[in-house]
Amino acid sequence: MALILPCTFCTSLQKKNFPINRRYITNFRRGATTATCEFRIPVEVSTPSDRGSLVVPSHKVTVHDRQRGVVHEFEVPEDQYILHSAESQNISLPFACRHGCCTSCAVRVKSGELRQPQALGISAELKSQGYALLCVGFPTSDLEVETQDEDEVYWLQFGRYFARGPIERDDYALELAMGDE
Repeated sequence: MALILPCTFCTSLQKKNFPINRRYITNFRRGATTATCEFRIPVEVSTPSDRGSLVVPSHKVTVHDRQRGVVHEFEVPEDQYILHSAESQNISLPFACRHGCCTSCAVRVKSGELRQPQALGISAELKSQGYALLCVGFPTSDLEVETQDEDEVYWLQFGRYFARGPIERDDYALELAMGDE
């Protein structure tokens, strides 16, 4: 089954409102300020019967949100990030960077397993202790996790690099920095 989609490069340029160059556009309308792309890209779309047995397994994920005192249960396919799946099901979980570099979405695995090859925000040592990041985690079995305090996990990850102990949060300095933006 073939489907025709607009050129994604050109549609992204359309949003930028570039002025039209009359020399290169043959279908120029007087008064127009932007040009649209006439290119179309054929895309093959497969139906479930075309794929055979390539069904991606889903797993039940249970998240105990300690900060909000709520328990969320939802299904996540093995090929989707846990955080993205939760959001697509209108479930709000903590996050910040979405790239696996911080500790905002850190959880502790109570049972089950997940795969997190891009979790740069936690060390191999913390992973071995059961810590994981939801924004870059793929479930590989039914999974039960508990959210963690972001600052606590950050200290476990990076605390040894600060010789004088934990850093005190300076809200006044933060307020000044935010005012400069």
